[in-house]
Amino acid sequence: MRFGVLVFPGSNCDHDTWHVVAELARQPVVFLWHDSADLQSCDAILVPGGFAYGDYLRTGAIARFSPVMQSVKKFAAQGGLVLGICNGFQILCEAGLLPGALMRNAGLQYICKQVCLRTETADSPFTQTVRPGQVLKIPIGHMEGNYFCDDVTLAELRRQHRVAFRYATSDGEVTPEANPNGSLDNIAGILNEGRNVLGMMPHPDRSSEALLGSADGFRIFESLVGALARKP
Repeated sequence: MRFGVLVFPGSNCDHDTWHVVAELARQPVVFLWHDSADLQSCDAILVPGGFAYGDYLRTGAIARFSPVMQSVKKFAAQGGLVLGICNGFQILCEAGLLPGALMRNAGLQYICKQVCLRTETADSPFTQTVRPGQVLKIPIGHMEGNYFCDDVTLAELRRQHRVAFRYATSDGEVTPEANPNGSLDNIAGILNEGRNVLGMMPHPDRSSEALLGSADGFRIFESLVGALARKP
């Protein structure tokens, strides 16, 4: 298997993501430059955090037009696995690979801290090593992490069990107080209809080793590796 980490002008978590795959998961991984349409035969694409194109216009708005994202859209349409983290989630929404949008945090402040996430589904290549209801400790670091969608989309996400993670207490209780940014329905991560694309605001790349305060984020990468290993 082979992983690809996208690199945009302004990406700042690309090396963190590469480190987790190469050094912890011990899998082949390459950087994919934004200006190239070549995905280099990768089996999974990781869209890292940062400030792609300086977040001009709005987060992800320019990155969606990059040559590499046109290839990622075709890759996802064919069932390829795509994980968007923080700015990557914003880019996937702007590119139409995921529904909804990420708006300014409710408090209009940048937030960087550890949060607790309740796993809502194990039925995806990204969460299959985590049981439903399991709480993961993973940090956030964003200004525009306030997820929003219309009522029809929210109902569809709920009905199809496509909410992957919700902000919760350490006991797994979903409360307004546990919501750091005002996200609709405490949503921290969602899946596309094909369940092969995941976008999440928290950073599993920053929580894959115990020395960082939590290794819970490695479950996401571990799930991905397992899903790819089982592919025919």
